Amino acid sequence: MAEYLSPGVYVEEYDSGATPMQGVSTSTAGFVGLAERGPVIGQPQLVTNFSDYKRMFGGYLSEAGYGSARFLPYAVEQFFANGGSRAYIMRAVPGDVKAASLTTGVLQITAANPGAWAENMRVTVSPASKAKTQVLAVQGADLSLKNADGFNAGDVVELFDGKTVAHATVKGVLDRVVTLDAPCTLDVADSKVGTAKYIKTCEITITARLDDTVETYENLSLKPDALNYVCVKTKKSDLISVEVLASKPPVREKAKDKDGKEVAAAVSPASVVPFELVGGTADELVMTLVGGANGSVLNVTADAYMGKDDGPGKRTGLQAFRENGNVSIMAIPGVTAPEVQAALIGFCESKKSCFALLDVPIEMKKTNDVANFRDMYDSTYAAMYHPWLEMYDAGAKRSAYFPPTGAIAGVYARVDTDRGVHKAPANEVVRGCTGLSCTYNSGEQDILNPIGVNLIRAFTGRGIRVWGARTISSNGLWKYLNVRRLFIYVEESIKANTNWVVFEPNSATLWNRVTRTIETFLATCWRDGALAGSSPSEAFFVECGPTTMTQDDIDNGRLICKIGIAPVKPAEFVIFRITQKTASASE
Repeated sequence: MAEYLSPGVYVEEYDSGATPMQGVSTSTAGFVGLAERGPVIGQPQLVTNFSDYKRMFGGYLSEAGYGSARFLPYAVEQFFANGGSRAYIMRAVPGDVKAASLTTGVLQITAANPGAWAENMRVTVSPASKAKTQVLAVQGADLSLKNADGFNAGDVVELFDGKTVAHATVKGVLDRVVTLDAPCTLDVADSKVGTAKYIKTCEITITARLDDTVETYENLSLKPDALNYVCVKTKKSDLISVEVLASKPPVREKAKDKDGKEVAAAVSPASVVPFELVGGTADELVMTLVGGANGSVLNVTADAYMGKDDGPGKRTGLQAFRENGNVSIMAIPGVTAPEVQAALIGFCESKKSCFALLDVPIEMKKTNDVANFRDMYDSTYAAMYHPWLEMYDAGAKRSAYFPPTGAIAGVYARVDTDRGVHKAPANEVVRGCTGLSCTYNSGEQDILNPIGVNLIRAFTGRGIRVWGARTISSNGLWKYLNVRRLFIYVEESIKANTNWVVFEPNSATLWNRVTRTIETFLATCWRDGALAGSSPSEAFFVECGPTTMTQDDIDNGRLICKIGIAPVKPAEFVIFRITQKTASASE
Protein backbone atom coordinates (compact mmCIF):
# COMPACT_ATOMS: atom_id res chain seq x y z
CA MET A 1 0.00 0.00 0.00
CA ALA A 2 1.26 3.47 -0.87
CA GLU A 3 2.48 5.81 1.88
CA TYR A 4 0.96 9.25 2.30
CA LEU A 5 3.38 11.48 4.22
CA SER A 6 2.54 14.99 3.10
CA PRO A 7 -0.77 16.74 2.31
CA GLY A 8 -1.77 16.66 -1.31
CA VAL A 9 -3.77 14.96 -4.05
CA TYR A 10 -2.70 11.43 -5.02
CA VAL A 11 -3.78 9.55 -8.16
CA GLU A 12 -3.46 5.78 -8.19
CA GLU A 13 -4.18 3.14 -10.81
CA TYR A 14 -5.46 -0.34 -10.05
CA ASP A 15 -6.80 -3.31 -12.03
CA SER A 16 -10.32 -4.42 -11.24
CA GLY A 17 -11.93 -5.66 -14.45
CA ALA A 18 -11.21 -8.50 -16.84
CA THR A 19 -7.71 -8.77 -18.26
CA PRO A 20 -7.70 -8.87 -22.10
CA MET A 21 -6.80 -12.26 -23.56
CA GLN A 22 -5.32 -12.92 -26.98
CA GLY A 23 -5.69 -16.30 -28.62
CA VAL A 24 -2.51 -18.25 -29.35
CA SER A 25 -1.43 -19.20 -32.85
CA THR A 26 -2.56 -22.59 -34.13
CA SER A 27 -1.05 -22.44 -37.61
CA THR A 28 2.67 -22.87 -36.85
CA ALA A 29 4.03 -26.19 -38.07
CA GLY A 30 6.99 -28.27 -36.96
CA PHE A 31 8.85 -30.68 -39.27
CA VAL A 32 11.53 -33.28 -38.62
CA GLY A 33 13.52 -34.87 -41.43
CA LEU A 34 16.75 -35.17 -43.36
CA ALA A 35 18.22 -32.10 -45.03
CA GLU A 36 21.33 -31.29 -47.04
CA ARG A 37 22.74 -29.16 -44.23
CA GLY A 38 21.65 -27.22 -41.15
CA PRO A 39 21.81 -27.47 -37.34
CA VAL A 40 21.27 -30.93 -35.84
CA ILE A 41 21.47 -30.09 -32.11
CA GLY A 42 19.55 -27.52 -30.08
CA GLN A 43 16.38 -25.66 -30.89
CA PRO A 44 14.45 -26.06 -34.17
CA GLN A 45 14.98 -23.23 -36.63
CA LEU A 46 12.18 -20.90 -37.75
CA VAL A 47 11.59 -20.35 -41.47
CA THR A 48 8.89 -18.12 -42.91
CA ASN A 49 9.17 -19.12 -46.56
CA PHE A 50 10.85 -21.76 -48.68
CA SER A 51 13.72 -19.42 -49.56
CA ASP A 52 14.53 -19.21 -45.84
CA TYR A 53 14.58 -22.99 -45.72
CA LYS A 54 16.97 -23.28 -48.68
CA ARG A 55 19.37 -20.72 -47.22
CA MET A 56 19.52 -22.57 -43.92
CA PHE A 57 19.01 -26.23 -44.83
CA GLY A 58 19.90 -26.49 -48.52
CA GLY A 59 17.81 -27.47 -51.49
CA TYR A 60 15.93 -30.51 -52.79
CA LEU A 61 17.19 -34.03 -52.10
CA SER A 62 17.54 -36.57 -54.88
CA GLU A 63 15.87 -39.95 -54.85
CA ALA A 64 19.15 -41.61 -55.79
CA GLY A 65 21.01 -40.01 -52.90
CA TYR A 66 18.38 -40.07 -50.16
CA GLY A 67 15.69 -42.52 -51.26
CA SER A 68 12.55 -42.45 -49.13
CA ALA A 69 14.20 -40.04 -46.67
CA ARG A 70 14.22 -37.13 -49.11
CA PHE A 71 10.81 -35.57 -48.46
CA LEU A 72 11.50 -32.81 -45.90
CA PRO A 73 12.27 -29.95 -48.34
CA TYR A 74 9.29 -30.86 -50.51
CA ALA A 75 6.98 -30.99 -47.48
CA VAL A 76 8.13 -27.55 -46.37
CA GLU A 77 7.64 -26.17 -49.88
CA GLN A 78 4.13 -27.65 -50.05
CA PHE A 79 3.32 -26.28 -46.59
CA PHE A 80 4.00 -22.72 -47.73
CA ALA A 81 2.31 -23.28 -51.10
CA ASN A 82 -0.90 -24.33 -49.35
CA GLY A 83 -1.13 -21.34 -47.05
CA GLY A 84 1.40 -21.89 -44.26
CA SER A 85 3.38 -18.92 -43.00
CA ARG A 86 5.61 -20.17 -40.16
CA ALA A 87 7.43 -23.47 -39.69
CA TYR A 88 10.12 -24.75 -37.35
CA ILE A 89 12.56 -27.25 -38.84
CA MET A 90 14.71 -29.82 -37.06
CA ARG A 91 17.25 -31.65 -39.17
CA ALA A 92 17.72 -35.34 -38.42
CA VAL A 93 20.95 -37.16 -39.34
CA PRO A 94 22.15 -40.78 -39.28
CA GLY A 95 24.70 -41.73 -36.66
CA ASP A 96 27.64 -42.01 -39.07
CA VAL A 97 27.38 -38.49 -40.53
CA LYS A 98 30.64 -36.48 -40.51
CA ALA A 99 31.55 -32.80 -40.69
CA ALA A 100 34.15 -31.56 -43.19
CA SER A 101 37.17 -29.68 -41.85
CA LEU A 102 40.68 -28.42 -42.59
CA THR A 103 43.69 -27.33 -40.56
CA THR A 104 45.98 -24.55 -41.68
CA GLY A 105 48.73 -23.36 -39.37
CA VAL A 106 47.11 -22.70 -35.99
CA LEU A 107 43.55 -22.58 -37.32
CA GLN A 108 41.17 -25.52 -37.52
CA ILE A 109 38.09 -24.67 -39.59
CA THR A 110 35.19 -27.10 -39.41
CA ALA A 111 31.82 -27.02 -41.16
CA ALA A 112 29.13 -25.61 -38.88
CA ASN A 113 27.17 -28.83 -39.19
CA PRO A 114 27.84 -32.30 -40.62
CA GLY A 115 27.36 -33.52 -44.16
CA ALA A 116 29.07 -33.62 -47.53
CA TRP A 117 27.64 -30.18 -48.39
CA ALA A 118 30.68 -28.36 -46.96
CA GLU A 119 33.01 -29.75 -49.63
CA ASN A 120 31.36 -27.28 -52.03
CA MET A 121 32.29 -24.38 -49.74
CA ARG A 122 35.34 -22.17 -50.25
CA VAL A 123 37.08 -20.57 -47.27
CA THR A 124 39.43 -17.65 -47.85
CA VAL A 125 41.89 -16.26 -45.27
CA SER A 126 43.59 -12.95 -46.09
CA PRO A 127 45.68 -10.39 -44.17
CA ALA A 128 43.79 -7.40 -42.77
CA SER A 129 44.24 -4.36 -40.56
CA LYS A 130 41.71 -2.57 -38.37
CA ALA A 131 43.86 0.52 -37.72
CA LYS A 132 46.66 2.37 -39.54
CA THR A 133 48.21 5.74 -38.69
CA GLN A 134 51.38 7.89 -38.57
CA VAL A 135 53.98 7.75 -35.79
CA LEU A 136 54.77 11.28 -34.57
CA ALA A 137 57.56 10.40 -32.12
CA VAL A 138 59.50 7.40 -30.83
CA GLN A 139 61.02 7.07 -27.36
CA GLY A 140 62.29 3.56 -26.78
CA ALA A 141 59.22 1.27 -26.81
CA ASP A 142 56.79 4.21 -26.55
CA LEU A 143 55.35 5.52 -29.80
CA SER A 144 53.26 8.70 -30.00
CA LEU A 145 50.61 8.20 -32.69
CA LYS A 146 48.54 10.63 -34.67
CA ASN A 147 45.45 8.54 -33.86
CA ALA A 148 45.52 5.57 -31.48
CA ASP A 149 41.93 4.47 -32.12
CA GLY A 150 41.80 0.75 -32.91
CA PHE A 151 45.09 -0.14 -31.24
CA ASN A 152 44.69 -2.45 -28.24
CA ALA A 153 46.97 -4.36 -25.91
CA GLY A 154 47.91 -7.69 -27.47
CA ASP A 155 47.70 -6.48 -31.07
CA VAL A 156 50.49 -7.48 -33.43
CA VAL A 157 51.56 -4.35 -35.32
CA GLU A 158 53.60 -3.73 -38.45
CA LEU A 159 56.02 -0.81 -38.64
CA PHE A 160 57.44 0.62 -41.88
CA ASP A 161 60.13 3.30 -42.14
CA GLY A 162 59.93 3.66 -45.92
CA LYS A 163 62.30 0.77 -46.62
CA THR A 164 62.12 -1.80 -43.84
CA VAL A 165 59.16 -3.73 -42.43
CA ALA A 166 59.24 -5.04 -38.87
CA HIS A 167 56.72 -6.32 -36.34
CA ALA A 168 56.02 -6.02 -32.62
CA THR A 169 53.29 -6.65 -30.06
CA VAL A 170 51.42 -3.89 -28.25
CA LYS A 171 51.78 -4.07 -24.46
CA GLY A 172 49.59 -1.08 -23.59
CA VAL A 173 47.78 1.99 -24.91
CA LEU A 174 47.39 5.28 -23.01
CA ASP A 175 45.83 8.23 -24.78
CA ARG A 176 47.77 8.40 -28.06
CA VAL A 177 50.87 6.60 -26.80
CA VAL A 178 51.35 2.94 -27.72
CA THR A 179 53.88 0.87 -25.78
CA LEU A 180 55.51 -2.04 -27.64
CA ASP A 181 57.07 -5.18 -26.17
CA ALA A 182 60.56 -4.07 -27.24
CA PRO A 183 62.29 -0.78 -28.11
CA CYS A 184 61.75 0.45 -31.65
CA THR A 185 64.98 1.23 -33.54
CA LEU A 186 63.34 1.94 -36.90
CA ASP A 187 63.04 5.55 -38.02
CA VAL A 188 59.25 5.42 -38.32
CA ALA A 189 58.49 8.87 -36.85
CA ASP A 190 57.30 11.43 -39.42
CA SER A 191 54.71 14.17 -39.05
CA LYS A 192 54.59 15.09 -42.76
CA VAL A 193 51.30 14.72 -44.60
CA GLY A 194 51.36 11.86 -47.10
CA THR A 195 54.37 10.13 -45.59
CA ALA A 196 54.97 6.50 -46.52
CA LYS A 197 55.92 5.61 -42.94
CA TYR A 198 53.23 4.00 -40.79
CA ILE A 199 52.20 1.68 -37.98
CA LYS A 200 49.27 -0.64 -38.48
CA THR A 201 47.62 -3.59 -36.75
CA CYS A 202 47.88 -7.06 -38.24
CA GLU A 203 44.78 -9.27 -38.31
CA ILE A 204 43.13 -11.69 -40.69
CA THR A 205 39.82 -11.73 -42.55
CA ILE A 206 37.95 -15.00 -43.09
CA THR A 207 35.39 -15.38 -45.88
CA ALA A 208 33.21 -18.46 -46.35
CA ARG A 209 31.30 -18.90 -49.62
CA LEU A 210 28.64 -21.50 -50.41
CA ASP A 211 26.57 -20.94 -53.54
CA ASP A 212 24.90 -17.53 -53.05
CA THR A 213 25.65 -17.39 -49.33
CA VAL A 214 28.71 -15.36 -48.34
CA GLU A 215 29.89 -14.75 -44.79
CA THR A 216 32.81 -12.35 -44.14
CA TYR A 217 34.46 -11.81 -40.77
CA GLU A 218 36.93 -8.94 -40.87
CA ASN A 219 39.92 -7.97 -38.72
CA LEU A 220 40.13 -11.08 -36.56
CA SER A 221 42.70 -11.70 -33.86
CA LEU A 222 44.18 -15.04 -32.79
CA LYS A 223 44.55 -13.91 -29.18
CA PRO A 224 41.83 -15.24 -26.80
CA ASP A 225 41.72 -12.01 -24.74
CA ALA A 226 41.19 -9.76 -27.78
CA LEU A 227 37.82 -8.16 -28.43
CA ASN A 228 38.01 -9.35 -32.03
CA TYR A 229 39.03 -12.93 -31.18
CA VAL A 230 38.41 -15.16 -34.19
CA CYS A 231 36.53 -17.88 -32.27
CA VAL A 232 34.11 -15.37 -30.74
CA LYS A 233 33.45 -13.37 -33.89
CA THR A 234 32.66 -16.49 -35.97
CA LYS A 235 30.55 -18.21 -33.31
CA LYS A 236 27.21 -17.34 -34.96
CA SER A 237 28.27 -18.45 -38.42
CA ASP A 238 25.89 -20.71 -40.32
CA LEU A 239 28.76 -22.15 -42.37
CA ILE A 240 31.91 -22.59 -40.28
CA SER A 241 33.25 -23.18 -36.79
CA VAL A 242 36.77 -21.91 -36.02
CA GLU A 243 39.23 -23.12 -33.37
CA VAL A 244 42.72 -21.79 -32.63
CA LEU A 245 45.10 -24.67 -32.01
CA ALA A 246 47.87 -24.50 -29.42
CA SER A 247 51.13 -24.10 -31.28
CA LYS A 248 54.51 -22.53 -30.57
CA PRO A 249 54.85 -19.64 -33.03
CA PRO A 250 57.94 -19.50 -35.18
CA VAL A 251 60.68 -17.08 -34.06
CA ARG A 252 61.41 -14.25 -36.46
CA GLU A 253 65.19 -14.08 -36.88
CA LYS A 254 65.34 -10.91 -38.91
CA ALA A 255 63.05 -8.15 -40.14
CA LYS A 256 62.36 -7.68 -43.83
CA ASP A 257 62.39 -4.63 -46.01
CA LYS A 258 59.59 -3.66 -48.40
CA ASP A 259 60.93 -5.97 -51.12
CA GLY A 260 61.22 -8.94 -48.74
CA LYS A 261 64.97 -8.63 -48.22
CA GLU A 262 66.12 -9.61 -44.73
CA VAL A 263 67.62 -6.83 -42.59
CA ALA A 264 68.65 -6.51 -38.94
CA ALA A 265 65.76 -6.85 -36.49
CA ALA A 266 64.39 -3.49 -35.42
CA VAL A 267 61.85 -4.56 -32.77
CA SER A 268 60.63 -7.74 -31.07
CA PRO A 269 61.78 -10.69 -33.24
CA ALA A 270 59.18 -13.01 -31.66
CA SER A 271 56.16 -11.06 -32.95
CA VAL A 272 54.57 -13.13 -35.70
CA VAL A 273 51.91 -11.83 -38.07
CA PRO A 274 48.59 -13.74 -37.73
CA PHE A 275 48.48 -14.37 -41.48
CA GLU A 276 51.86 -16.11 -41.24
CA LEU A 277 50.64 -18.19 -38.30
CA VAL A 278 47.83 -19.62 -40.42
CA GLY A 279 50.26 -20.48 -43.20
CA GLY A 280 49.82 -17.46 -45.43
CA THR A 281 52.60 -16.84 -47.93
CA ALA A 282 50.67 -14.98 -50.66
CA ASP A 283 47.93 -12.33 -50.71
CA GLU A 284 45.33 -14.86 -49.53
CA LEU A 285 44.70 -18.53 -48.79
CA VAL A 286 41.81 -20.22 -50.61
CA MET A 287 40.88 -23.58 -49.10
CA THR A 288 38.33 -26.37 -49.43
CA LEU A 289 37.04 -28.37 -46.48
CA VAL A 290 37.34 -32.14 -46.81
CA GLY A 291 36.11 -35.26 -45.01
CA GLY A 292 32.39 -34.46 -44.87
CA ALA A 293 29.94 -37.37 -45.24
CA ASN A 294 26.15 -37.68 -45.26
CA GLY A 295 26.31 -41.11 -43.67
CA SER A 296 23.82 -43.90 -44.28
CA VAL A 297 20.96 -41.68 -45.48
CA LEU A 298 19.54 -44.51 -47.60
CA ASN A 299 19.06 -46.64 -44.50
CA VAL A 300 18.12 -44.18 -41.79
CA THR A 301 17.09 -45.80 -38.53
CA ALA A 302 14.16 -44.65 -36.41
CA ASP A 303 16.37 -43.17 -33.68
CA ALA A 304 17.60 -40.47 -36.11
CA TYR A 305 14.08 -39.02 -36.25
CA MET A 306 13.13 -39.72 -32.64
CA GLY A 307 16.29 -38.01 -31.39
CA LYS A 308 17.87 -37.88 -27.95
CA ASP A 309 17.02 -35.81 -24.90
CA ASP A 310 20.43 -34.79 -23.55
CA GLY A 311 19.11 -31.71 -21.78
CA PRO A 312 18.45 -28.10 -22.78
CA GLY A 313 20.38 -27.01 -25.86
CA LYS A 314 21.55 -30.56 -26.60
CA ARG A 315 18.37 -32.26 -27.79
CA THR A 316 18.12 -33.74 -31.28
CA GLY A 317 15.40 -34.89 -33.68
CA LEU A 318 11.84 -34.87 -32.37
CA GLN A 319 13.05 -34.28 -28.81
CA ALA A 320 14.31 -30.82 -29.79
CA PHE A 321 10.71 -29.59 -29.95
CA ARG A 322 10.48 -29.91 -26.17
CA GLU A 323 12.14 -26.51 -26.10
CA ASN A 324 9.59 -25.01 -28.52
CA GLY A 325 6.27 -23.62 -27.33
CA ASN A 326 5.11 -22.16 -30.66
CA VAL A 327 4.41 -25.25 -32.77
CA SER A 328 0.88 -26.64 -32.89
CA ILE A 329 1.06 -28.94 -35.95
CA MET A 330 3.72 -31.67 -36.12
CA ALA A 331 4.81 -33.96 -38.95
CA ILE A 332 7.72 -36.21 -39.96
CA PRO A 333 6.94 -36.29 -43.71
CA GLY A 334 7.12 -39.62 -45.50
CA VAL A 335 8.35 -41.58 -42.46
CA THR A 336 5.82 -44.35 -41.79
CA ALA A 337 7.86 -46.55 -39.47
CA PRO A 338 5.49 -47.48 -36.61
CA GLU A 339 8.03 -46.66 -33.90
CA VAL A 340 8.56 -43.16 -35.32
CA GLN A 341 4.85 -42.44 -35.70
CA ALA A 342 4.15 -43.81 -32.21
CA ALA A 343 6.86 -41.53 -30.83
CA LEU A 344 5.32 -38.54 -32.63
CA ILE A 345 1.87 -39.33 -31.25
CA GLY A 346 3.26 -39.81 -27.74
CA PHE A 347 5.13 -36.52 -27.98
CA CYS A 348 1.96 -34.61 -28.92
CA GLU A 349 -0.08 -36.35 -26.24
CA SER A 350 2.45 -35.52 -23.53
CA LYS A 351 2.84 -31.91 -24.61
CA LYS A 352 -0.93 -31.42 -25.11
CA SER A 353 -0.38 -28.38 -27.33
CA CYS A 354 0.50 -30.15 -30.62
CA PHE A 355 -1.46 -32.18 -33.15
CA ALA A 356 0.28 -34.90 -35.18
CA LEU A 357 -0.19 -35.58 -38.91
CA LEU A 358 0.56 -39.11 -40.09
CA ASP A 359 1.26 -40.59 -43.52
CA VAL A 360 0.33 -44.05 -44.75
CA PRO A 361 2.94 -46.01 -46.76
CA ILE A 362 2.55 -45.23 -50.46
CA GLU A 363 2.48 -48.92 -51.42
CA MET A 364 -0.66 -49.51 -49.33
CA LYS A 365 -3.68 -49.16 -51.61
CA LYS A 366 -6.16 -51.83 -50.59
CA THR A 367 -8.64 -50.66 -47.98
CA ASN A 368 -7.91 -53.67 -45.79
CA ASP A 369 -4.17 -52.91 -45.72
CA VAL A 370 -4.78 -49.23 -44.91
CA ALA A 371 -7.27 -50.17 -42.18
CA ASN A 372 -4.78 -52.57 -40.62
CA PHE A 373 -2.11 -49.88 -40.63
CA ARG A 374 -4.45 -47.39 -38.98
CA ASP A 375 -5.43 -49.92 -36.30
CA MET A 376 -1.95 -49.67 -34.75
CA TYR A 377 -2.81 -46.31 -33.18
CA ASP A 378 -5.52 -44.73 -31.05
CA SER A 379 -5.15 -41.06 -30.19
CA THR A 380 -7.14 -37.84 -30.06
CA TYR A 381 -3.99 -35.87 -30.87
CA ALA A 382 -3.35 -37.26 -34.36
CA ALA A 383 -4.93 -37.59 -37.80
CA MET A 384 -3.97 -39.86 -40.71
CA TYR A 385 -4.07 -38.94 -44.41
CA HIS A 386 -3.91 -40.98 -47.63
CA PRO A 387 -3.13 -41.36 -50.56
CA TRP A 388 0.11 -39.66 -51.59
CA LEU A 389 0.05 -36.59 -53.81
CA GLU A 390 1.38 -36.27 -57.34
CA MET A 391 3.23 -32.97 -57.62
CA TYR A 392 6.02 -31.42 -59.65
CA ASP A 393 9.47 -32.34 -58.39
CA ALA A 394 11.47 -29.16 -58.93
CA GLY A 395 14.70 -30.99 -58.12
CA ALA A 396 14.31 -33.79 -60.66
CA LYS A 397 12.30 -31.65 -63.12
CA ARG A 398 9.47 -34.16 -63.37
CA SER A 399 6.32 -35.27 -61.58
CA ALA A 400 6.62 -37.48 -58.51
CA TYR A 401 4.56 -38.70 -55.57
CA PHE A 402 4.95 -37.06 -52.18
CA PRO A 403 3.54 -37.75 -48.70
CA PRO A 404 0.49 -35.58 -48.02
CA THR A 405 1.34 -34.30 -44.54
CA GLY A 406 3.35 -31.28 -45.73
CA ALA A 407 0.52 -29.99 -47.91
CA ILE A 408 -2.09 -30.91 -45.27
CA ALA A 409 -0.24 -28.87 -42.65
CA GLY A 410 -0.49 -25.93 -45.05
CA VAL A 411 -4.22 -26.54 -45.46
CA TYR A 412 -4.59 -26.50 -41.65
CA ALA A 413 -2.76 -23.16 -41.50
CA ARG A 414 -4.81 -21.71 -44.34
CA VAL A 415 -8.15 -22.66 -42.79
CA ASP A 416 -7.04 -21.43 -39.35
CA THR A 417 -6.15 -18.06 -40.83
CA ASP A 418 -9.16 -17.67 -43.12
CA ARG A 419 -11.89 -19.17 -40.94
CA GLY A 420 -10.54 -20.21 -37.56
CA VAL A 421 -9.36 -23.35 -35.81
CA HIS A 422 -12.97 -24.43 -35.24
CA LYS A 423 -13.48 -24.95 -38.99
CA ALA A 424 -12.66 -28.49 -40.06
CA PRO A 425 -9.71 -28.40 -42.55
CA ALA A 426 -11.66 -30.45 -45.09
CA ASN A 427 -13.42 -29.86 -48.41
CA GLU A 428 -10.35 -27.76 -49.19
CA VAL A 429 -8.36 -27.84 -52.44
CA VAL A 430 -4.78 -29.16 -52.20
CA ARG A 431 -2.77 -26.58 -54.12
CA GLY A 432 -0.12 -27.83 -56.53
CA CYS A 433 -1.51 -31.37 -56.58
CA THR A 434 -2.04 -32.82 -60.06
CA GLY A 435 -2.90 -36.41 -59.19
CA LEU A 436 -3.00 -39.12 -56.54
CA SER A 437 -1.03 -42.31 -56.01
CA CYS A 438 -4.35 -44.20 -56.03
CA THR A 439 -8.00 -43.26 -56.39
CA TYR A 440 -10.66 -44.21 -53.87
CA ASN A 441 -14.40 -44.20 -54.45
CA SER A 442 -17.25 -43.52 -52.04
CA GLY A 443 -17.70 -47.19 -51.19
CA GLU A 444 -14.07 -47.51 -50.14
CA GLN A 445 -14.29 -44.32 -48.13
CA ASP A 446 -17.31 -45.81 -46.35
CA ILE A 447 -14.84 -48.29 -44.86
CA LEU A 448 -11.94 -45.93 -44.11
CA ASN A 449 -13.69 -42.76 -42.95
CA PRO A 450 -15.41 -44.24 -39.85
CA ILE A 451 -12.10 -45.60 -38.55
CA GLY A 452 -10.35 -42.25 -38.96
CA VAL A 453 -8.45 -42.42 -42.25
CA ASN A 454 -8.91 -39.05 -43.98
CA LEU A 455 -8.84 -39.54 -47.73
CA ILE A 456 -7.78 -37.05 -50.36
CA ARG A 457 -9.99 -37.43 -53.40
CA ALA A 458 -10.31 -36.06 -56.91
CA PHE A 459 -13.72 -34.70 -57.94
CA THR A 460 -14.74 -33.85 -61.48
CA GLY A 461 -14.76 -30.10 -61.92
CA ARG A 462 -13.80 -29.47 -58.28
CA GLY A 463 -10.16 -30.44 -58.18
CA ILE A 464 -8.35 -32.56 -55.61
CA ARG A 465 -9.67 -32.00 -52.10
CA VAL A 466 -9.17 -33.10 -48.53
CA TRP A 467 -12.25 -35.25 -47.86
CA GLY A 468 -12.02 -36.19 -44.21
CA ALA A 469 -11.70 -34.49 -40.82
CA ARG A 470 -11.35 -37.21 -38.20
CA THR A 471 -8.82 -38.12 -35.56
CA ILE A 472 -7.60 -41.68 -35.09
CA SER A 473 -9.42 -41.94 -31.76
CA SER A 474 -11.91 -44.59 -30.75
CA ASN A 475 -13.54 -42.07 -28.38
CA GLY A 476 -16.63 -40.66 -30.08
CA LEU A 477 -16.34 -37.38 -28.15
CA TRP A 478 -13.07 -36.62 -29.93
CA LYS A 479 -13.63 -38.10 -33.37
CA TYR A 480 -13.46 -34.72 -35.14
CA LEU A 481 -10.01 -33.20 -35.33
CA ASN A 482 -11.26 -29.60 -35.30
CA VAL A 483 -12.84 -30.28 -31.88
CA ARG A 484 -9.50 -31.45 -30.46
CA ARG A 485 -7.65 -28.53 -32.03
CA LEU A 486 -10.27 -26.07 -30.70
CA PHE A 487 -9.71 -27.39 -27.18
CA ILE A 488 -5.94 -27.06 -27.68
CA TYR A 489 -6.49 -23.47 -28.76
CA VAL A 490 -8.71 -22.61 -25.79
CA GLU A 491 -6.49 -24.37 -23.25
CA GLU A 492 -3.24 -22.84 -24.51
CA SER A 493 -4.79 -19.37 -24.80
CA ILE A 494 -6.02 -19.49 -21.19
CA LYS A 495 -2.67 -20.84 -20.01
CA ALA A 496 -0.71 -18.13 -21.86
CA ASN A 497 -2.88 -15.23 -20.70
CA THR A 498 -3.49 -15.97 -17.02
CA ASN A 499 0.04 -15.91 -15.62
CA TRP A 500 -0.89 -12.70 -13.84
CA VAL A 501 -3.06 -14.78 -11.47
CA VAL A 502 -0.09 -16.59 -9.90
CA PHE A 503 0.68 -15.38 -6.33
CA GLU A 504 -2.32 -13.04 -6.25
CA PRO A 505 -4.42 -13.15 -3.04
CA ASN A 506 -6.73 -16.17 -3.45
CA SER A 507 -9.94 -14.34 -2.57
CA ALA A 508 -13.36 -13.61 -4.04
CA THR A 509 -11.95 -10.54 -5.78
CA LEU A 510 -9.50 -12.68 -7.72
CA TRP A 511 -12.12 -15.33 -8.47
CA ASN A 512 -14.41 -12.72 -10.01
CA ARG A 513 -11.60 -11.25 -12.13
CA VAL A 514 -10.59 -14.68 -13.41
CA THR A 515 -14.21 -15.53 -14.24
CA ARG A 516 -14.79 -12.28 -16.14
CA THR A 517 -11.48 -12.61 -18.00
CA ILE A 518 -12.23 -16.11 -19.30
CA GLU A 519 -15.91 -15.35 -20.00
CA THR A 520 -14.90 -12.38 -22.15
CA PHE A 521 -12.50 -14.55 -24.15
CA LEU A 522 -15.02 -17.37 -24.65
CA ALA A 523 -17.71 -14.88 -25.66
CA THR A 524 -15.41 -13.74 -28.45
CA CYS A 525 -14.92 -17.36 -29.52
CA TRP A 526 -18.71 -17.83 -29.59
CA ARG A 527 -19.25 -14.70 -31.70
CA ASP A 528 -16.59 -15.96 -34.13
CA GLY A 529 -18.58 -19.17 -34.60
CA ALA A 530 -16.24 -21.47 -32.69
CA LEU A 531 -18.85 -22.48 -30.10
CA ALA A 532 -22.36 -23.87 -30.51
CA GLY A 533 -25.47 -22.34 -28.96
CA SER A 534 -27.76 -19.39 -29.61
CA SER A 535 -26.44 -17.46 -26.59
CA PRO A 536 -23.25 -17.35 -24.50
CA SER A 537 -24.97 -19.25 -21.70
CA GLU A 538 -25.61 -22.13 -24.10
CA ALA A 539 -22.08 -21.98 -25.53
CA PHE A 540 -19.98 -22.07 -22.35
CA PHE A 541 -19.83 -21.71 -18.58
CA VAL A 542 -17.09 -20.55 -16.22
CA GLU A 543 -17.14 -21.24 -12.48
CA CYS A 544 -14.52 -20.11 -9.98
CA GLY A 545 -15.24 -19.85 -6.26
CA PRO A 546 -16.56 -21.83 -3.29
CA THR A 547 -18.26 -24.33 -5.62
CA THR A 548 -14.99 -25.28 -7.33
CA MET A 549 -12.52 -25.39 -4.44
CA THR A 550 -12.46 -26.33 -0.79
CA GLN A 551 -10.75 -24.59 2.08
CA ASP A 552 -8.04 -27.24 1.81
CA ASP A 553 -7.45 -26.20 -1.80
CA ILE A 554 -7.15 -22.55 -0.75
CA ASP A 555 -4.83 -23.40 2.15
CA ASN A 556 -2.58 -25.28 -0.27
CA GLY A 557 -2.46 -22.41 -2.76
CA ARG A 558 -4.76 -23.92 -5.38
CA LEU A 559 -7.16 -21.80 -7.44
CA ILE A 560 -9.53 -24.10 -9.36
CA CYS A 561 -11.65 -22.83 -12.22
CA LYS A 562 -14.12 -25.07 -14.06
CA ILE A 563 -14.80 -24.28 -17.71
CA GLY A 564 -17.22 -25.95 -20.09
CA ILE A 565 -17.52 -25.21 -23.81
CA ALA A 566 -19.82 -26.52 -26.52
CA PRO A 567 -17.68 -26.99 -29.65
CA VAL A 568 -19.24 -26.87 -33.08
CA LYS A 569 -19.15 -30.14 -35.02
CA PRO A 570 -18.63 -30.28 -38.78
CA ALA A 571 -21.55 -31.08 -41.04
CA GLU A 572 -19.96 -34.31 -42.18
CA PHE A 573 -23.14 -35.86 -43.59
CA VAL A 574 -25.44 -33.46 -45.42
CA ILE A 575 -28.85 -35.10 -45.86
CA PHE A 576 -31.68 -33.64 -47.92
CA ARG A 577 -34.93 -35.56 -47.38
CA ILE A 578 -37.12 -35.20 -50.44
CA THR A 579 -40.64 -36.50 -50.82
CA GLN A 580 -43.19 -36.51 -53.61
CA LYS A 581 -45.92 -33.94 -53.20
CA THR A 582 -49.27 -34.73 -54.77
CA ALA A 583 -51.37 -31.82 -55.97
CA SER A 584 -54.79 -31.55 -54.26
CA ALA A 585 -58.02 -31.67 -56.24
CA SER A 586 -58.83 -28.06 -55.38
CA GLU A 587 -55.71 -27.00 -57.15
